[in-house]
Amino acid sequence: MTPMKTWQMRRNCALSPKQLLKFYIALVCLSITVAIGFLIAGVWVIPVFTALELTAVTLGFLIYCRHALDYEAIEIIDQRLIVRKFIGYKESVYEFNTQWAKIEPPLAGQKVFFISQSNLRVELGQFLRLEQQLPLISSVKNHLH
Repeated sequence: MTPMKTWQMRRNCALSPKQLLKFYIALVCLSITVAIGFLIAGVWVIPVFTALELTAVTLGFLIYCRHALDYEAIEIIDQRLIVRKFIGYKESVYEFNTQWAKIEPPLAGQKVFFISQSNLRVELGQFLRLEQQLPLISSVKNHLH
């Protein structure tokens, strides 16, 4: 049995979902405080716009959180090449044989590459910069038989 080799490709997010939640709570508290202050002063239009603002911010944060944990992974265990894609809380797992799997490098200017075998073809590399793709492809190819 040969040791396992793993390559992880993750989305580059500035804030984790937990950090974003803390920021969101602070933003909501500040906005509501300001809106209540204007409401007490008799300016009713500010709370209306605050509600619209918080609705838009909430939608944006939900979309951000849905994809903050996205990743792609390639694992090689013995003669199995396993590709895991976790996109928007949905995990897909694909299994290839290392003797028959082929890596198709990206075409000029393309952001993704493919791993294929027979009629199964999986797109990878959406979280990599272009200069990271070729070293990764080379490293994975070195572990194929």
